[in-house]
Amino acid sequence: MSTHTAHDDTTETPTPPYFAVFGLDFVGLVVALFFFAWSLSPSLIAREWYFQGFVSGITSIIGYGIGVLLAFPARRWIAPHLLWWRRRHTARIIAQVLVAIAAVLTLVGSLLVAADWQNEVRALMGIEETTGFAYLRTGLVSVAIFLTILFISRGVHWVGRRFAGFLATRLRVPVAAAGVLAPVILVVAAIVFVDEVLLASSSTAARIVFSDDNNSTDPGVTQPQEPERSGSSASTSSWDSLGRQGRTFTDGGMRADELTELNGAPALEPVRVYAGLEADGTTEDQVQLVLDELDRTKAWDREILVVSGTTGTGWVNPVAADSIEMIYNGNSAIAAIQYSFLPSWISFLVDGSAAKAAGHELVNGVHERWLQLPEDQRPKLVVYGESLGSQSAEAAFSDLTDLRNDIDGALFVGPPNSNQLWRSIVDHRDADSPEVLPVYKGGTEVRFASDLQSLESQRGPWIDPRVLYLQHASDPVVWWGPGLLFERPAWLAEAPGKDRAPSMRWYPIVTFWQVAADIMVGTSPPVGHGHNYEDLIPYGWAAVTAPEGWTFADTQRVAEAVANLHDES
Repeated sequence: MSTHTAHDDTTETPTPPYFAVFGLDFVGLVVALFFFAWSLSPSLIAREWYFQGFVSGITSIIGYGIGVLLAFPARRWIAPHLLWWRRRHTARIIAQVLVAIAAVLTLVGSLLVAADWQNEVRALMGIEETTGFAYLRTGLVSVAIFLTILFISRGVHWVGRRFAGFLATRLRVPVAAAGVLAPVILVVAAIVFVDEVLLASSSTAARIVFSDDNNSTDPGVTQPQEPERSGSSASTSSWDSLGRQGRTFTDGGMRADELTELNGAPALEPVRVYAGLEADGTTEDQVQLVLDELDRTKAWDREILVVSGTTGTGWVNPVAADSIEMIYNGNSAIAAIQYSFLPSWISFLVDGSAAKAAGHELVNGVHERWLQLPEDQRPKLVVYGESLGSQSAEAAFSDLTDLRNDIDGALFVGPPNSNQLWRSIVDHRDADSPEVLPVYKGGTEVRFASDLQSLESQRGPWIDPRVLYLQHASDPVVWWGPGLLFERPAWLAEAPGKDRAPSMRWYPIVTFWQVAADIMVGTSPPVGHGHNYEDLIPYGWAAVTAPEGWTFADTQRVAEAVANLHDES
């Protein structure tokens, strides 16, 4: 009599711990595909196909890592206790295939409309349209980026396993403890290496990489001969100590004879004082050098004195400097110091405290000396800052009341989302006003503008001292922040601003990376969009601190002159 063993569908079939495709974790791959599709959606800045491939490749690998992390605890601790999951192998495969099909359809659909999405952004900014074929190449770049990072990460994982083995066999660390200690030690070592060697401005590596640029001089820039400028032979702030941006600033702009011709009235030679990072001493010493230069040039006798915050490299926007000098026909002085020579995006990460400290010391140092003058002999004292420079200038004030009590006006351009004063004002805006263009206390103390129309259309009293923020709906510097990771911000929940695509949506984690990537190309759009404010700055200055008798036609004349000056350069 033969023995027969009944077989039914409850028999457990050996299966791998997870379903893999070409050696890739299934859940990780699905999440990566969704992240890739989301990354193709429009953000703030139009992207070329190769840059989109870079952005999507990194976004995809982030999604892959998240998928693997999310799936691990489910496979390890939940799935083994689900009897139907363990025994219904066919059902599991069908479910995985259906999810994969949905992800692929999403991917294909996104690729098909990616060019249209980008053209929507391009149309808002007046940029030539791209083609669908160009965006088909995006996938190839993304795959290359994805596989490269995956290869590196698996190499790091291999190193971690080898290091754990070393701890267990050589140092007699228990295996379980070695498995935990090895990745922790490697991560800490990587963080220390990046923070102390690659990024920190005080590190030797950073100085080697960026000091050569700081020591260079832009083509066409020469040592000024006018004693009213730092770096001249009459100056105690030497030409060699100014740094590249300081030399460009002190040599820039119109001279008195050119201003006379422009305005049809005798002009003064504008005062520009600057202390570079290469000057010996501390930030306090730099501020003292600026004060000595203001004394030497008799800047306190001018009609207006501008204290300017600088960006990471020490840059002062020449359009801002030239505009105020044209408006005041040279009867002006501008003071600035350099706190770093790193690019702004690195300074933002590692030198934020240096920017704030420099702004605080400079503004307060100038303000204290200004207060010593007889009240009827003081120049107008205003502050200016663009991008990280606005954060530097803002740092001198605890709040808006403090700012308006101490100075005669302020113009802040493209402020980073982390600016504390800006953030406080925006958070306390009038209830019916949008975040993208807030109204604060009816516009009586501080105003916001994105273009000439929004600036000129605001009516009602604007009490001196005036404070003005210029910000575009498409400026990633203004809108990028850690809050984008897991929460939709107000500016994406409300109606879009003038040059933000209506089809832009918020996706967790993905939008954070999209807007972060937009910062890298924030100045690539035409003037009037992204992080470019050159067309609006002359009008901003006139709105904040125009001389008596100044007219709108005068501002138009200056704006045209500034544009022509910088078109030629």
